[in-house]
Amino acid sequence: MTDKLHHEIAATLIEALPYMRRFAGSTFVVKYGGHAMGSPELGEAFARDVVLLKQVGINPVVVHGGGPQIKAMLDRLKIKSEFVEGLRVTDSATVEIVEMVLAGNINKQIVSAIHAVGGRAVGLSGKDAQLIEATKLTRTRRDPESSIERVLDLGFVGQPVRIRTALLEVFANSEIVPVIAPIGFGADGHTYNINADTAAGAIAAALQARKLVLLTDVAGVLDARGELISELSASEARALIAEGTASGGMIPKLETGLAALDGGVRAVHILDGRLPHVLLLETFTEGGVGTKIVPG
Repeated sequence: MTDKLHHEIAATLIEALPYMRRFAGSTFVVKYGGHAMGSPELGEAFARDVVLLKQVGINPVVVHGGGPQIKAMLDRLKIKSEFVEGLRVTDSATVEIVEMVLAGNINKQIVSAIHAVGGRAVGLSGKDAQLIEATKLTRTRRDPESSIERVLDLGFVGQPVRIRTALLEVFANSEIVPVIAPIGFGADGHTYNINADTAAGAIAAALQARKLVLLTDVAGVLDARGELISELSASEARALIAEGTASGGMIPKLETGLAALDGGVRAVHILDGRLPHVLLLETFTEGGVGTKIVPG
């Protein structure tokens, strides 16, 4: 390596040191999903980021999605599914496939990726140790002609009602990174498919995490001109939703972040998971990347 490169590496470490001290002992809940999960190169970069966070004393908790992989398996098995307001309608046949894909293949791939770069990880679903208790999620839709609201049946789509953190607290005091598939159990005995962002937000609030990080496929939250907003207060985020500046898939992410802040999480970050080492860039550099949302 050249002297210039040596100096650049040293400068990077010096810049990162105050943040390592600041966040040592903190819990970060990271929702991992989007196109980053489909790229081996980005997957390896993500695994390295998670291992480094653990090595410097941060406690990362990974919650993952897997929509494209679920769709591929349903198509392969010729099982039709539909979406209502961005949520997959999940009947009894579909929920079995969702659990198989999320808690099986995807979960173990992420665990293996972390092991491959020198870390230690354990794969879990929300059913393990009764981690995520869920209840059936209901949605209503108003008929534009009659103005009558009707309840939409989403099948076995769930929302968290209780997070039991005891097992995660054990991992926080070990070398192990928990990797969680967003499958919940119900008091009614059913298995529930939970949106990964929603599960991550609920887990972050239950753990009183320092940060909730949502990896997505856009640069972050954009303003009316399409430019990235680096930092928002909770009230400003609510205004973006109310005025229609935030739209589409960004609305549920903001709502998840706002609920986490209300639950005691200190900051929410919406980051572009397509950017290699985005976790490290956000955590250990002065400028950061993506959008940070704070209480207020």
